[in-house]
Amino acid sequence: MKLYETLEQQLKKESNFVTDNGELKKWVVLNKAQNFDEELIGLLLDNADLKQKFFVNVKDTLVFNQNLFVQFLEQKNYLNDSYTQYKNKVGLTIDGKYLKQRNEVALVWPFKDCILEGGQSREEDKREEIFFNEILAQDEITQLLEPKVLTNAKRIDKDGEKPLDQFNRNDNGTITDNLIIKGNNLLALHTLKEEFAGKVKLIYIDPPYNTGGDANIFTYNNTFNHSTWLTFMKNRLTIARDFLKNDGFIAIAIDHYELGYLITLADEIFGQENRLGIISVVNNPMGRNQAKYFSTINDFMLVYSKNIELAQFNNVILNEDFLKSFDREDELGKYKLKNFIRVGGGDANLKVNKQSFWYPIYISPNLTEITLDKKENFFEIYPITSTGQERTWKLSKKSTEKILHDLIAEKGSNGVINIMEKYRVEKGQKVPTIWSDKKYNANHNGIRLLEKIIGNKNFSFPKSLYTVLDTVKLLTGPNDLVLDFHAGSGTTGHAVLELNKEDSGKRQFIMVEQLSEHINVCNNRIQKVLELNNSKHSFIYFELKKYNQFFIEQIENAEDTLALLNIWEQMKAKSFLNYNVDIKKQDEHLEDFKALSLAEQKQHLCELLDKNQLYVNLSSLRDADFACTDEEKKVTKNFYQIKK
Repeated sequence: MKLYETLEQQLKKESNFVTDNGELKKWVVLNKAQNFDEELIGLLLDNADLKQKFFVNVKDTLVFNQNLFVQFLEQKNYLNDSYTQYKNKVGLTIDGKYLKQRNEVALVWPFKDCILEGGQSREEDKREEIFFNEILAQDEITQLLEPKVLTNAKRIDKDGEKPLDQFNRNDNGTITDNLIIKGNNLLALHTLKEEFAGKVKLIYIDPPYNTGGDANIFTYNNTFNHSTWLTFMKNRLTIARDFLKNDGFIAIAIDHYELGYLITLADEIFGQENRLGIISVVNNPMGRNQAKYFSTINDFMLVYSKNIELAQFNNVILNEDFLKSFDREDELGKYKLKNFIRVGGGDANLKVNKQSFWYPIYISPNLTEITLDKKENFFEIYPITSTGQERTWKLSKKSTEKILHDLIAEKGSNGVINIMEKYRVEKGQKVPTIWSDKKYNANHNGIRLLEKIIGNKNFSFPKSLYTVLDTVKLLTGPNDLVLDFHAGSGTTGHAVLELNKEDSGKRQFIMVEQLSEHINVCNNRIQKVLELNNSKHSFIYFELKKYNQFFIEQIENAEDTLALLNIWEQMKAKSFLNYNVDIKKQDEHLEDFKALSLAEQKQHLCELLDKNQLYVNLSSLRDADFACTDEEKKVTKNFYQIKK
């Protein structure tokens, strides 16, 4: 311990190794060590203890033991706020020690403590928003995540678009409108947080699966760097938890590529104790013909509660065949018969181990009357199986007294009287971890359904409507709020509307999507569903107001160097550049710029832009530099309930 203190004290003598808060810049020191920096080595040589520890005498020459020094720094987590603490490895660790070194685990990866500033791309491999995996200071992160100005707001119902007058609110002042928002979903979540934190009953998301491909290009369901995907998900799941009610749920769709890491990540954020299940959804019963090894017929859905002590499922029927099994009916509704003897549970439900559940039930000679009171000439029935095994009834005597009206006595073919329970359809079914009903087929009830509604044939792999609908049915009540910040084709909103139609509910949805082609599909789909249902409901659409993001999109869409040079001229006049950008020097080196490849030119121009200004912050609403219109100011003030 003393040596660590000595090292820290010695390194702090160099101001470049120290933050403004007086903390050691571990990432700087590590970088210096890896490059055999003379300044660092000199500091170490100036202290006898450090000289002895980190240097080897070889023929009267001191040799710096770089590996030992780096290992020494990484073993001691005295700089746990470092953004690059886990720079080179992905793995399960605590305090810098990997799984093989200790029993406790935490998921770590490169840039775990960073904020990803970008978003998703178009299907045709053009990125509408770039991923910037940059290290940000806390003040930069705060600015980046500040609520944004809203633009292009409109109300849409079955008849089409209308100007937005105001947001509808309940008695508590919370917005009750359905919302569809275009913009980076991380920034959108921070924009929505103050209004909806602690008010969402269910979050359903179908995020990118990261199934592989070019690590530098992200198509909608695919191809993040592994660590980039983890950071992307962590940033969003962390704030997502803040939106949930105490009795709320989150359901995350994923396939097998990132399943293991997502479980570990979600366990870390929501708590392993709150993991309710891993559902296998059979979305392609025929399998994928192009598969090299296993032909995949399913993906997965992870379900977590905010607080398992408060979690409660609704009574639902998920399987149509299960519903058909309710083949009897009385004045109270449909039911099927189930033996009242507890046959499961092994020895725990034997008479000898559960005496309070062993008692007689009395049956009249004509089998029409059932009682727990002994009566003359009544049959005395105990929970004994056909093999003579003494087991127990399903309920205690006190509980059975309350449901006698749902018990039936039937004589079997062997002459033995069996006590049967009316199991009613309203009780629903125990929710299985495999959803294999044909309605979950994504081809029939995803792709083809979307094509039928809006004529779109080009949207890749939309979820089956019924996968989402049954999830919403299972986990929400008629007045609950559902959030989806990976909206895609708008399946979640469609499911909410259909379920509201089915049970006359007033569920509300909020969906976030950033890709133009996807948001258009989403808007068209929801508007068409309102029309088909002849619904009186509507939704509000708005966008996060862009600033530097506008230039990024121009850069990405540029086809040649000349176009990029024209964009650079616009950037100099209107964009927000990084504080350390010297415009004069940039212009002096235009020939060097022209010598770069087109991809490198685009990357360079994007790096010059201040990423904290991708969208217009709420604090800049009145700033003339951002040119917010009167309509934008009106809508934004109404959303945030700003009076002045």
